[in-house]
Amino acid sequence: MRDLLASLDGLRERLREIPPADERRLQDLHTEILGRKNGALTDILKVLPTLDAETRKTVGRAANALKREFEDAIAARERALAQAGQAVADVDPTMPGRDRWRGGLHVVTQVVDEICGIFRELGFTRAVGPEIETERNNFYALNFPHDHPALDSQDSFYVTDDLLLRTHTSPVQIRTMEAYRPPIRVVIPGQVYRRDPFDASHAPVFEQIEGLVVDEGISFVDLKATLSHFARRFFAADTAVRFHPSFFPFTEPSADMSVRCTVCGGAGCPTCKQSGWMEILGSGMVHPAVLENCGIDPERYTGFAFGMGPHRIAMLRYGIPDIRLLYESDVRFLSQFTGGER
Repeated sequence: MRDLLASLDGLRERLREIPPADERRLQDLHTEILGRKNGALTDILKVLPTLDAETRKTVGRAANALKREFEDAIAARERALAQAGQAVADVDPTMPGRDRWRGGLHVVTQVVDEICGIFRELGFTRAVGPEIETERNNFYALNFPHDHPALDSQDSFYVTDDLLLRTHTSPVQIRTMEAYRPPIRVVIPGQVYRRDPFDASHAPVFEQIEGLVVDEGISFVDLKATLSHFARRFFAADTAVRFHPSFFPFTEPSADMSVRCTVCGGAGCPTCKQSGWMEILGSGMVHPAVLENCGIDPERYTGFAFGMGPHRIAMLRYGIPDIRLLYESDVRFLSQFTGGER
């Protein structure tokens, strides 16, 4: 009896060998274990009549239980194979394949990282600051007069009488110059807030990248060379660039920089307001009053600063006609830049 029970235990181990998805092996195992002529379990059942009553009862009960286990397990595998076969049959091989949904960095985030990388090659350090700022850092230390329109609640989002959501990343310039002595060379990415209309080229909440250089002997030539290098490094070596006079309270002289519109190729379109050019940043030499407000001697040090909008730069590079597309979270659109499903 012990030998027969040991054989049954050995066969029970074979339950683990039932193949998950191989119909031929499944049939072979069925024949090997449960075959009517030479099945291992069948051979054990054949010798039951020759055993004494007690042994026949013990071995028979164990053998029948094992037989049911094998039959149930094999039947379950056969059903699974049949369902898998039906699923394959339902597939239309003429239909295009579908990729899995894959995440990725937003196109504006990619542009921010690339811009910061270009300036890092020029020796700039990345700096950040709080999005809720004091009026002093956001306006007065940057040489804004107290009656400037930007201080009105119609133009800026105030949290308290003295705190507001920053309207530009320039306050980080103040924090940097007050915390460190020249030479200073930083690039400052961050989100800013303005009461602007939401149209094809403006948004009330957007990313901005600020830059600041302060050292001895810095001139407008350094500003123009740095920003021209950036534009041709980011877009293309033959990118057309132009500077034209502008005004900012915290720089003097000031200049806007534009590149030829890549949406229309300079022919004129709504994105560039029919001008053929798209302004991508404002810049200028740091105003001496700003240096003084931060405790830096303007007689010894000079510097330049610039600020740009990565959303607008992304539009230029990829020919995006409307800035609102970058805010709508349409995966079909954004996946063009992340490698996800189209």
